[in-house]
Order: sequence, then structure tokens, then C-alpha cells
Amino acid sequence: MSTTTNIAALTPVVGTARTRVEGRAKVTGAARYAGEIPFAELAHGWLVLSTVARGRVRSPEDASVLGMPGVLTVLHHGNAPRINGNYVSMFGLPDPILQLFQHDRVPFVGWPVALVVAETAEQAREAAESLVVQYDEEAHDVEFSAGRPGTYTPEGSETAKGDLESELAASAVVVDAEYTTPEEHHSPLEPHAATARWDNGRLEVVDSNQGSAFVADELAKLFSLDPGSVRVRSEHVGGGFGSKATRPHSVLAAMAATVLHRPVRVVLTRRQMFSLVGYRSPTSQRVRLGADPDGRLRAFDHQAQSQTSTVHEFVERSAGFGHAMYDADAHHTVNRVVRLDVPTPSWMRAPGEAPGSFAVESALDELAEKCGIDPIALRVRNEPDVGPVSGLPFSSRNILACYREGARRFGWDGRDPRPGIRREGRWLLGTGMAASAFPTLSAPSTAAITARADGTFVVRITASDIGTGARTALTQIAADALKAEPGRVRVRIADSDFGPAIVAGGSMGTRSWAWAITVAADELRERLALSDGIPSEGITVRSDTSEAVGALAEKERNAFGAQFAEVAVDTAGGEVRVRRLLGIFAAGRIVNPLTARGQFIGGMVWGLSMALHEEAHRDQASGGHVGADLAGYHFAAHADVPPIEADWVDDPDPDDPVGIKGIGEIGVVGTAAAIANAVWHATGVRHRNLPIRPDRVLTAAAGGHA
Repeated sequence: MSTTTNIAALTPVVGTARTRVEGRAKVTGAARYAGEIPFAELAHGWLVLSTVARGRVRSPEDASVLGMPGVLTVLHHGNAPRINGNYVSMFGLPDPILQLFQHDRVPFVGWPVALVVAETAEQAREAAESLVVQYDEEAHDVEFSAGRPGTYTPEGSETAKGDLESELAASAVVVDAEYTTPEEHHSPLEPHAATARWDNGRLEVVDSNQGSAFVADELAKLFSLDPGSVRVRSEHVGGGFGSKATRPHSVLAAMAATVLHRPVRVVLTRRQMFSLVGYRSPTSQRVRLGADPDGRLRAFDHQAQSQTSTVHEFVERSAGFGHAMYDADAHHTVNRVVRLDVPTPSWMRAPGEAPGSFAVESALDELAEKCGIDPIALRVRNEPDVGPVSGLPFSSRNILACYREGARRFGWDGRDPRPGIRREGRWLLGTGMAASAFPTLSAPSTAAITARADGTFVVRITASDIGTGARTALTQIAADALKAEPGRVRVRIADSDFGPAIVAGGSMGTRSWAWAITVAADELRERLALSDGIPSEGITVRSDTSEAVGALAEKERNAFGAQFAEVAVDTAGGEVRVRRLLGIFAAGRIVNPLTARGQFIGGMVWGLSMALHEEAHRDQASGGHVGADLAGYHFAAHADVPPIEADWVDDPDPDDPVGIKGIGEIGVVGTAAAIANAVWHATGVRHRNLPIRPDRVLTAAAGGHA
């Protein structure tokens, strides 16, 4: 190979700041998203959703709609092709919402009842809005509350060690408090969109998703197709946050394309996304902490409740947050769930850990207050030597360094612990902190790398870049593994034809994909060293990390962090302003400081929004959302976001084959609690219910907590 002699002189690019390789294409509009790619003879589908929360579809009165200009067909339970729902995906049993138009049952408001397909999107929308659907309506129940009848504990949702009640009784200091978080929605900038067509016997789908291989596998099973006859591509994605798995839009595009024998595009509206693509369940959480006078925990009890639909079980595992954080002589966690006539919740950025950390880290702050101990000192005092629940050793745990560096940079030393002391005009000022953790996961993935005769390399992997900079990070990883300049490496992603790979989710994407790329690169370099030259077709090596991931030593693997917040509270008007945020993280090897810092900061913005703004309201009478749009669903805007600093400490793990821990979710975890703790420090009032709205600030001023 002509560049072999320069290999040793190359400077590693992992760990250096690099702008996104697709950045120019995105800012110039050259990067096309799933709803923008042109196709000849493209038809457009528009969904019709149920307006009742429970019942049956009596009749879609489609005769008049079929005569409207441009309308090609109206699909519903009376005429839709039969599809298969009896399968298990890599994430378990499928949500029945994917088995579209297979029966007349309606389990919640927003359930798909028809798809109108027309020549243009405008014609499809007009016809869909004209379609009259008659229902046999039944009584519904959408009311979520703590401990309500029907609540149950799913299998595997409870852990326990020690005698909890005895340790609580023996504790000198006890915190027993309930915390709530509301229903929250992903709201990615790019709506969900898919275009499907048949090409020489293959179903091809261009989709906005977080894992093309996963979507292709589910579509093949739903339509009883050979896996090789389905191809899904998703080159550019405008945000996902857990919502862009296999969703109704891609199934309906494929169904309509099969019926009409032409390409069909289905794009969800913002309002439709509130019922069709998942959301974070509301939670009710009770935390009981028992401690000795010096703050050492004797008892840790975290009981969490969330909601799910009547058709599919999803559990928001908020009580799992403490599994890696704090030990106690008695340690108990349980996640409970109740079935309601609502859409099925799903993964949403930092699932479980985001609401769970609010409850636990707020309770720790309350315990620190009762014990008269600094909140950081209390956490340091309760550092575990091994996993509190698993008993496994930690792969690395540098959270103490996060505390130290965060306290130094934030100016925590010298903080007056008394609440309600600092004032600046009409504003009360306060500071707070919280700890964070998110599990480090790995999943089997495959990758292929081709060395070309011109000295360049092509990496193919079914990764997904949902705005995180994954494409750029993988280019850096591949360049170092191949000992090549980044300009000689082209990374192609998000095509199911490239083979199985884990989705972009759970902060495990870059870690898992990097592993597969590194294994392939190592073998390719060995092949090239023994080669007399590269033929015109190139030399290709393919990797599969299934065996290696399965052989990974059992350890507690987590990213850790500490968030610090300063707030100003106007007790006359109820306004809360976050003045500054700092996050210090221990997240393994940082591939690209530029995009990593963006992920950390983005996560903290999400946590700020969770603390002060976001909540979806469900009307008890209709069962549907109130204000299912970005006017009624409020989240943090630019004016709400203060200067945010994000940085990290060294977090090496010499025994880990990758060293990357994942950073997409750790920034969210802990941020809401840090802000809530700062509000207490400013006002002397505890807010145990999110979001901390102005009306709650005003009400709480009289009642002591909210």
C-alpha cells in the first residue's frame, strides 16, 4: 500500500474537535430528509385518527371521499391487506398499533382508523378531513394517579435486599416524600416521514428512523416477506430522541404502495405525532431514605408508578436510577404500572433515569438539609464500592472527580446553605446540584470496510445519525483504526443492506458501532500487510461483534456526572430563571469534543425544559390531548436558556475494548433535580411536582412545598 510508510507519523484524530462531515450539505439544503426525496408517480397518504378514546369503528363513510379530486384509495379495517402481528422483534413483542386496519377496535384517541391516498398531499389532506367515521363509543378511563386501582408490578420490576422497614425504623433521619413528573413528548424538529415503493420485487423504504436494520426487520415480519426483500434507508434524520422506531407511517406507506403499485409517501403532522410515536409517561414516585445522623444511608426505597396503554405494556423504569448510585443496608426499588385508555408510552431521551433522578436527587437534597450536611458531602459519604443492587465491580466510577471539578468551577465552596438568604432586587437567588448516571450498554453490530486501489477506504455500517454527529465520530474512529487520514475515509450509514447493527438509542450506538468498525479495521490492516496490492474491486473485510459482546466481562458500566445550577426566583410573579448551568461528566473516551459538548449541553437544555416548562395535558372528558401542538405544548426557547458549560474528567477503563461510554442521555439526567434543588435554596420551598410553573411557585409560597 503506497501510504504504509507514513502510518507511524499520523496523529490520532479521536479526541480532537472536528466539524460534521455532512455539515455543509445540511446548511446548504443539499442533505435531503425522508419527506423531501423525489420519486416518479409519487402518491401521498394522509392519516385519519380516531376521535373517541374507546369503542369500535362502525363505518368509515368513504364513498363520497373516493369521488373527490385526486383520491386514489381509502384504506381501513374493511379493505386493508392482512398483515402479521405474531412475531418478536429485537425489543420484544410489537406494539399492536403497527398492525394497522386489522380490526375495528379503538383503544385510545388518535388510533389510526383510515388512510386516504391521493395524487397530492393537499388532495389527501382535504379528503381525509372530509371523511366521516361513525363509532360505537364506550366509556373510557385516562386518569393517572398514584396507587389507583389496577396498578400492578410487571415481572422483573422489583429488587430488594435487607429489611427495609427495620432499617427505616432504626434511622435517626428519615425522608419520605412523593414526587411527580408529567407526560412529556419528543417533538423532534423533523416530523416522521416514510416513502415506500416496490422495485424489482423488493420493498424499498426511505424513512426517518433511528435504526434502518431494525425497521427493515419489522417490515419484513409484518408483511411476511423474506428479510432480503426489504431495504430501508435513513441517511439524514432531524432528531429522534427515542421516538423514531418502527412507527405507523412506514407501515402505511408500505401497505399503500403494495395496494397501488406505485410509490407512496406518508408524513405525520405535528398533532398526529402526539398519539402515534410514543411519549414519556407521567410518573408518581415515592422515595424513602433512612440515615444515621452523619448522613450514611441505612435504607433506600424508591417506588415508581407510570402508565401504559391497554394494548401494549411499556414501563417507564424510573426506580432503576438508584441501582448504580447509592448503597444502603436495605435497598428496595419497584416500578409499577397501570393500564389506561391512552397511547402506548415509549423510550424518550434518558428513559427512566430522567424522571427517576429528579425524585432521588431531590430526596438526597432534602436528606442533606435534615442532616445539616453539604449535598456533595452527603453523596460522597454514600459512595458504593460495588453496584448497590448487582454487587458487580464498576468498570470505572469517576463521579468523585465530577463533584470536585464541578464544585471548583461553579464556585460551590463558601455557599451559604441557608435557603432564602440571597436577594437581588425582586429576585431570590439559589444554587443547587445533583448527581447523574446512565448505563453503558453494548449490542452486537456488523460493519464492512473496503480498501480501494486509490488509497481510500469505504466504511459501511447501518448506524444512524439523528443529529448527534455520529457520522463524524465514526469517521474519526475508522481513521485511527485504519491509521489513515480522515479525508481518505468515507463512512456510509443508515442502509439496512449494510447488515445488522444496533439502533441509535440508549447511548449505546457510537460505542457498539465503533467496536464493529475497529474489529473490521484491524483485520483489514492485517490483510493489507500481507497483500501484494489492492485489486480494482478493492479488498473488503466484514466484522460481527456478537461473540465479543457476549464475552464482555460482567461489570457495572455507567457514565456519571454532576450538574450545578443557579436560579433566580421572582416570588411576586412566580417566574423562575436559570442563570447558569454547569455539567461535569465521566463518560469514558470522548471521540469528538465539539459534538460531545453539544450533546451534553443539549441534554441539559432538555433537563431545564423538563424542570420548568414541559407537560402535556389530557382532557378527562374526551380522553385526548389539550393543545397537541407546539403552541400548546411549551418547551424551553432560546430566551429561557442561560450560558451552559459542559466538560468532562478523564475516565479511562483499560479493560474495556472500546472505552466509549455514550453521552446522549447523561446530560438530561440530574439536571431537573439540580434546578429544583436550586429553587429550594432560593426560596426555602420544595417543589416535588414538575414543571415548576409560576402558579406553583406562587401557591407554594404559602404552603411550604409544591
